[in-house]
Amino acid sequence: MSENDGGKPAFSVRTAEIATAAFFLVLGAIVIFDSVRLGMGWKDDGPQAGYFPFYIGVIICVSALVNLVAALAAARKKSAGFVGVGQLKLVLSVLLPTAVYVVLIGWIGIYAASTLFVALFMRWLGKYPWWKVVAVSIGNSVVFFLIFEVWFKIPLPKGPLEAFLGLH
Repeated sequence: MSENDGGKPAFSVRTAEIATAAFFLVLGAIVIFDSVRLGMGWKDDGPQAGYFPFYIGVIICVSALVNLVAALAAARKKSAGFVGVGQLKLVLSVLLPTAVYVVLIGWIGIYAASTLFVALFMRWLGKYPWWKVVAVSIGNSVVFFLIFEVWFKIPLPKGPLEAFLGLH
């Protein structure tokens, strides 16, 4: 880690490995659970819907357990951290607004959410003047509306603004 990346580590490599292995263990367990619910056996006409996903889930769980045991068994040695606090803040400054954007798509539609998303990044991270923020964020959504909805006839999620404008 360099001097200018926020100094101390946010968490260690060992912690990241344990968290990742635990995440994949849960993911594999969900796949197994749902495969059993769908039916993971073999019938006269072939495999049931959950047959192949069940075994993929088993492979994911076994792999995750191997990695989890290896990470837990690893000695706690003083080594460089997985990510510095400064680096983590940079990642989260993009990740959190993006997660909010994805949630907003379901509530206000993709065009309004995209306008807000582009405007936020231009103003907050880019420090652009308001006139550019407004022009680019609205222009971007108008162009994508024309491309997808008008020219290609591909409907994308719309919200109350599009319904108000009669574009639903």
